[in-house]
Amino acid sequence: MHVELLFWDGCPSHPRALADLRAAMADLGLDPSTVTIREIDTHEQATRDHFVGSPTIRIDGADIQPPVDEPYGLTCRVYHRRDGRVSPTPDPGDVRDALRAAATAADVHTSAVQTDPVERR
Repeated sequence: MHVELLFWDGCPSHPRALADLRAAMADLGLDPSTVTIREIDTHEQATRDHFVGSPTIRIDGADIQPPVDEPYGLTCRVYHRRDGRVSPTPDPGDVRDALRAAATAADVHTSAVQTDPVERR
């Protein structure tokens, strides 16, 4: 599983998002030091990487809260928390759920590969 935090330095909320992400990983028994942290610092890079704002958390390339019709660019991102509030960081429950789902999918894939019943001769 590849976990990544993308950020723009002009947005002050990425340290909080990183702390929440690492805490969620630790809670789930995942290694928080494996998070890849990438700064997006040009509009061209934002467009190329489909970056809709800082902070963005992706697991295996998928945004944990996929944006809907958001333009790419160097901006602060807005998230909607489970309780209805607007926040500059994703809801910790959404982060945990996305990590848990990705870890489960990775376990299922690994188990399927290891238990492949096809014998080679």
